[in-house]
Amino acid sequence: MLLRLLAAFALGALAACGFAPLDLWPIAFACLIGLFVLLDRARTLRGALIVGWCFGLGHFCIGLNWIATAFTYQAAMPAWLGWIAVFLLSLYLAVYPALATGGAWLIARRRPAALVAGFAGTWVIGELLRASVFTGFAWNPLGVVWLSAALPIARTATMIGTYGLSGLLVLAAGGLWLLIRRDWRAGGAALLPVLLAFVVGLVPATPLPGPQPLLHVVQPNINQAEKWDEAAETTNFARIVRLTGKPGPTARLILWPEVAIPWFLEDDSAARAAIAGLLGPHDLLLTGGEAFQFDAAGNPVTATNSVFGLTPDARLHGRYDKAHLVPYGEYLPMRPLLSRLGLSRLAPGDMDFLPGPGPRDIVLPGLGPVGVQICYEIIFSGHVVDAAHRPLFLFNPSNDAWFGRWGPPQHLAQARLRAIEEGLPIVRATPTGISAVIAADGRLISALPWRQAGAIETRLPPSFSPTLFARGRNVLPFGLAVILALAGLATARRNAKRD
Repeated sequence: MLLRLLAAFALGALAACGFAPLDLWPIAFACLIGLFVLLDRARTLRGALIVGWCFGLGHFCIGLNWIATAFTYQAAMPAWLGWIAVFLLSLYLAVYPALATGGAWLIARRRPAALVAGFAGTWVIGELLRASVFTGFAWNPLGVVWLSAALPIARTATMIGTYGLSGLLVLAAGGLWLLIRRDWRAGGAALLPVLLAFVVGLVPATPLPGPQPLLHVVQPNINQAEKWDEAAETTNFARIVRLTGKPGPTARLILWPEVAIPWFLEDDSAARAAIAGLLGPHDLLLTGGEAFQFDAAGNPVTATNSVFGLTPDARLHGRYDKAHLVPYGEYLPMRPLLSRLGLSRLAPGDMDFLPGPGPRDIVLPGLGPVGVQICYEIIFSGHVVDAAHRPLFLFNPSNDAWFGRWGPPQHLAQARLRAIEEGLPIVRATPTGISAVIAADGRLISALPWRQAGAIETRLPPSFSPTLFARGRNVLPFGLAVILALAGLATARRNAKRD
């Protein structure tokens, strides 16, 4: 039993290599096949649950290693605590793969064909729960592996979303496992939806006519230690000014990263005027910043992580407040208890951020509505667009400087899936990378490498008509999960009658 659990842990750890930055997707497929082998050999529900939990533990301990890097920027807590945090978080997140393996075992009762369909369905449900419970942590759903494989199957996210893609990945691995077992009929049946998704993904979408402004995306390469150093404020802003460049004859939409400026634009007319002076007469700016709320005595009591639109006349046009805040990064959960234990936020400052109301557009004069999702928000499939007011594109300013080496490319990959799901281009601006312009079909139009200063200047790619997923959202992958689970249950019952 111990060897089986160690094997499950190792398979989960290796499966994490299928994501960016390694993109070793064949290993991820092979590890899922190995998980089917272990799950098929589980004699009890308890055994199936433990196998799934060990797989998840290994998977998240490796895939989320970038979280440990964040602790190296917080002097109030020792750096080694970061690895403890990764392990403790993985202990919790592993519950969801365990629920998936346990549910699949109950459906299939050790009947291989039923196990494949059932497990694909329960895995989708597990990821939907992981993205929702306790504010959710949707990082690295299995469906991202299709992007690593560079297969057109990823584009079927327009219909079934990212979590549906995860179900297809499990179905593909299960089909291959059945073929290895020489169960040709069941294996072919499992792979048929995957082949259909491959064909559907080859069909191109038709771009919509619309504004295609000249984008100017700035990546100043300001690391986390410099970003919050008050002595470096002038130098940091000078980098941004230099990379913003001089106004030219063509109007630009300039995009700066998350909290790119240290000033409070709503309360500082001089700062607004100074920034507006960088713009040409027809330029527009979207920049990350902070907004404060004050008590009656004029003392700041809370803040929001925000994005502002600014025009050359130094007027603000709209403000978006980040709604899905990062626990421990932007607020400290259970503050009275945890602060007594010596824990604090990973970002500097003791004031917790206040969440915004959810997806809202910033309407820029002469251009139209722009959707905004700040940093971590972009990972939440089905929750990134105001359905009543579809924007021209999504702006995803972020600060990935404290995400280590693995975090930025994983973040980018998940943003690409949001573009596919919604049929909207996405523009990312980050201090240290990876800044990018992403087409509505998920292709990278342009990107700046990690830890390299620079600017992207390119036209906004066109958007597509609202996708099926944009209309139905996560009801669609949930429906797919129910169909797969019922198919597994029906197969199990049919095989039971034959037995």
